[in-house]
Amino acid sequence: MGMQIGFTMLLLLLIALAASTFRILREYERAVVFQLGRFWQVKGPGLILLIPVVQQMIRVDLRTIVLDVPPQDVITRDNVSVKVNAVLYFRVLDPQKAIIQVENFLMATSQLAQTTLRAVLGKHDLDQLLAEREQLNGDIQQVLDAQTDAWGIKVANVEIKHVDLNESMIRAIARQAEAERERRAKVIHAEGELQASEKLMQAAEMLGRQPGAMQLRYMQTLGSIAGDKSSTIVFPLPIELLKGMAELSPNKA
Repeated sequence: MGMQIGFTMLLLLLIALAASTFRILREYERAVVFQLGRFWQVKGPGLILLIPVVQQMIRVDLRTIVLDVPPQDVITRDNVSVKVNAVLYFRVLDPQKAIIQVENFLMATSQLAQTTLRAVLGKHDLDQLLAEREQLNGDIQQVLDAQTDAWGIKVANVEIKHVDLNESMIRAIARQAEAERERRAKVIHAEGELQASEKLMQAAEMLGRQPGAMQLRYMQTLGSIAGDKSSTIVFPLPIELLKGMAELSPNKA
């Protein structure tokens, strides 16, 4: 009975040693192996062998990680307070640096993304924040990628998801947009008046070259008026005709 118990304990010990010796890593995983506390090498994927007690390993996932950056209070360059959140896409390129150079690369990247988001957006106006998101995404990505390179991390992309404004600022932006539309309408109307005056001046110059052309224009105007459904016709009388009637008047001395 005692031998059977001893054999069972030995078998369990061998199974535990085998479990700690043989490890299987998936295609997207790597093992950072330490030997007696010192870095030895990066292994994987597939089946790897470890010396029990002497060697320890830490798994590192090489897939792209999607990190949600929580809403941050940002004060823009024109002193407008907004809340901005974003999403960060990054992956580990160097497992050795990701484990050795920083305690927790996920937490460190998250905190760095929050501070960088506030720092970069604070250098721009509200109009740029609303209209130039693609450029701002690129600026944030470049800053994060440069700072996380020492950790063996590659920041692939940053996307600003939402910009939250308070109600008073939304109303102010609406009033600004309405004023801008009114300004454009007035400018277009003024440009139309200018073009019309220029065309009228050109027409007057052309009609003034031939006196008969003015008479034809009078007749054309009369014809267009008579074609309308109106019982009253106002016909312009030429000044030259009045002068001729004055000369033929019998009351002239």
